[in-house]
Amino acid sequence: MSQSVPPGWYDDPSGQPGTRWWDGSTWTDHTQQVPPQSGPGPGDWGGPQGYQPPPVQTRHTPDRVQRQVREQAKVHVPAQGGGSLFSEPVLVVNQKTKLIELTNEYAVFDQNGNQIGSVVEVGQSALKKALRFVSSVDQFLTHRLEVRDATGAPQLVLTRPAKLFKSKVVVTLPDGREVGSIVQQNVFGKIRFGLEAGGTNVGMIKAENWRAWNFSIVDQSDTEVARVTKTWEGLARTMFTTADNYVVQLHRPLPQPMLSLVVASALTIDTALKQDSN
Repeated sequence: MSQSVPPGWYDDPSGQPGTRWWDGSTWTDHTQQVPPQSGPGPGDWGGPQGYQPPPVQTRHTPDRVQRQVREQAKVHVPAQGGGSLFSEPVLVVNQKTKLIELTNEYAVFDQNGNQIGSVVEVGQSALKKALRFVSSVDQFLTHRLEVRDATGAPQLVLTRPAKLFKSKVVVTLPDGREVGSIVQQNVFGKIRFGLEAGGTNVGMIKAENWRAWNFSIVDQSDTEVARVTKTWEGLARTMFTTADNYVVQLHRPLPQPMLSLVVASALTIDTALKQDSN
């Protein structure tokens, strides 16, 4: 590959399935398997077999997303990724603005403002939506979210079982195979979540203050591999809507399952923490 090609994830030149990281001058040993493009089952989204739902729509234009990344989060990464949720060095997670939140919905962009995915809560009953309307008891109930690519195809399923004090998010592939878990470690003080895969701790999410606005994601050696920064959307938006917005920066290519756990972490922080604070 020409040295003029920017760093990023590209089809493995060996011909093996998946992608390999090009560092701008040479191929590295970092590879990743692309999650299977499993289509939905009948009725999963209220449509026929093979129906792909439309992406989550927000009011964030490309210019607005770029300002959010560079001016608010102070993130500038010249390298471009492969255009997917698992190959971009920067993910921008913006919640759909609602006066009353009955279903969690988020749009996910790259650093240039191109929408590359979405996160949507699924499987809610009418009773559960009614409870969300009149109370905050839903924070103790089970939540299930689908992480979808730009076409609407599921890539990960994130399930937070019912809980009393500590949250746990189980991360699976669309076919049900478990990737790992995100497990809350404490209730008071600066919140911490352990990243677990195959019964082994592979990393941790650390809130940088007790209000849990920003997070550092570290690996087993306590080296930071990613950072999540909450961005400010203005006083009126913050006071009168439910929307929260985050910028996620991955500092280097990550192997699986760590990569999927980091992406899942960035997309579930809002559900695991904000709902607890309601």
